[in-house]
Amino acid sequence: MSDREKGIMEAFNALEPDEKRLFSVSNVNHLAWSLVVVLLVLAGWLAAALVNAENQRHALMTKQCQDRVFKEEVDKMCLLTVRSREHWWQHLTYGMGHLSPEK
Repeated sequence: MSDREKGIMEAFNALEPDEKRLFSVSNVNHLAWSLVVVLLVLAGWLAAALVNAENQRHALMTKQCQDRVFKEEVDKMCLLTVRSREHWWQHLTYGMGHLSPEK
């Protein structure tokens, strides 16, 4: 084989894909990121449940949902739709700050 043919063959061999780097490898830990996403969804769900419970608790404490006919009873439909504070984050901050009931 002549030098010219050797040069052409080396150039041709340089165009072949490198089998060691042919398949891309991801360095991202998918299990860890999936766990982070699941925990964020769980934290959001728990925050929404806390806001709902605190909304109903505050409505009961301030007697916003008393039954009109029977004064000692609670109107359950009112509890489902009541907004006892201005914003949802007020319920969340109160619920996160007060872990035990007031005396």
